[in-house]
Amino acid sequence: MLSILHVDMNAFYASCHQAQDPSLRGRPVIVAGDPKKRNGIVLTASYEARKFGVKTAMPLWQARKLCPHAIFLKPDYRLYVTFSHKVIEILNRFSPLVEVFSIDEAWLDVTGCEGLFGDAVTIAEKIQKAVMDELSLPCSVGVSCNKLLAKMASDMKKPMGITVITPDDVPEMLWPLPIEELYGVGPRLAEHLKKMNITTIGDLARVPAEMLEAAFGVVGLRLHRWANGIDDSPVDPHSMDNAKSMGHSVTLPQDVKTWEEAEAVLLSLAEQVGRRARRGGYVGRVVTVTLRDSSFVTITRSATVPYTSSTEDIYGTAKRLLHSNWDGRTPLRLLGVSLSGLIKEFDQISIFEADEKKKRLDRVIDEIREKFGDGAIFRAKLKSRDVLGQKGSPVLGPFINRN
Repeated sequence: MLSILHVDMNAFYASCHQAQDPSLRGRPVIVAGDPKKRNGIVLTASYEARKFGVKTAMPLWQARKLCPHAIFLKPDYRLYVTFSHKVIEILNRFSPLVEVFSIDEAWLDVTGCEGLFGDAVTIAEKIQKAVMDELSLPCSVGVSCNKLLAKMASDMKKPMGITVITPDDVPEMLWPLPIEELYGVGPRLAEHLKKMNITTIGDLARVPAEMLEAAFGVVGLRLHRWANGIDDSPVDPHSMDNAKSMGHSVTLPQDVKTWEEAEAVLLSLAEQVGRRARRGGYVGRVVTVTLRDSSFVTITRSATVPYTSSTEDIYGTAKRLLHSNWDGRTPLRLLGVSLSGLIKEFDQISIFEADEKKKRLDRVIDEIREKFGDGAIFRAKLKSRDVLGQKGSPVLGPFINRN
């Protein structure tokens, strides 16, 4: 039964800017980082820019050469999150079973919704129209009987495509595709598979499952099933509810060479981690620090603490780990902080007044930032915020682990 949809927003970052500013519509738009901050690559390009050969992850200098008349914009993650939430609100009108996969992708299970909205293809058409009419955003929709095939289908026609794949279509539609196009196969895995003379999805489907298990363990078995279009994972609206860890890292615009600079970066990271944990109602008991020097040597160190989501507790532990594992001289190009061992926060009365004061302080800071923006309030230690590469909000990369 065709009841699973995968909605994939098209050129999402660029499309958000075009939706916000109608003067950008129909024009080549490239969202990219700043070369001075070591992240001068294309994050996404509008379809008008892609006609000139501009691709995601392309160096900015190359994109300028291919499309010099393009409009180059810095990323605005708040804008993208706002639009993402609005898209999910639309999807929730069509089914109670919506699983958010990323900021620009989600699955829906429309089983039982046919009486209200029509069959799965009709629902796909209505979703696509609603997202465009209400938000001015294009999307592609894949329709199938399981999540894997729906996701593969949504990739086949962009922008504004609707593609149906049934199990009977797998040999004709999937097997001729390069192995890299199978969901779950990244560049490194593709390289290993090609050494085994597996270059297409069909090659992978025809290899005995036992051979793949011997080479890749349970991953091999899963890939074999996917290559044959088999996937029994349900659409889970609560897949994002149970994070095991959350953290932030920053690749610095210039190497950090002093304790003061490194501590300022860690404080900013600790604030971001603590705020996200508090927003999700989590506390954690393992603080981890990641340090990468200018030679790309990376060390990761952890310490166990009483359950907390306090910025001060996370920062204090991170600072101790820094002082135990860095000499204060070797140039650092990346720092990261994470909080793991997460559980949902439980109500308990602290016997220490200081703990309550820390909680109240964090809560007030969070409320001010939610209302007035991240730059509205900051700690005195971060007064010279240039160390992170820009005024106001640092260039941070969030990550959440649910494994």
